[in-house]
Amino acid sequence: MGNLLEHMGIEKQRLHFSWISSAEATKFVNVAKEVTNAVRALEPNNKFVKTLD
Repeated sequence: MGNLLEHMGIEKQRLHFSWISSAEATKFVNVAKEVTNAVRALEPNNKFVKTLD
């Protein structure tokens, strides 16, 4: 999957998989915060930004 993402211009650090049960609300919150912080730390991906040219 990583090669396809990179071919499309998406860094593999932008995609996260985690197995979380519906009974694990605390784990969901923690994973969501970790993923959000990790993606925010990356440079913006301008490949998919529509410009007003």
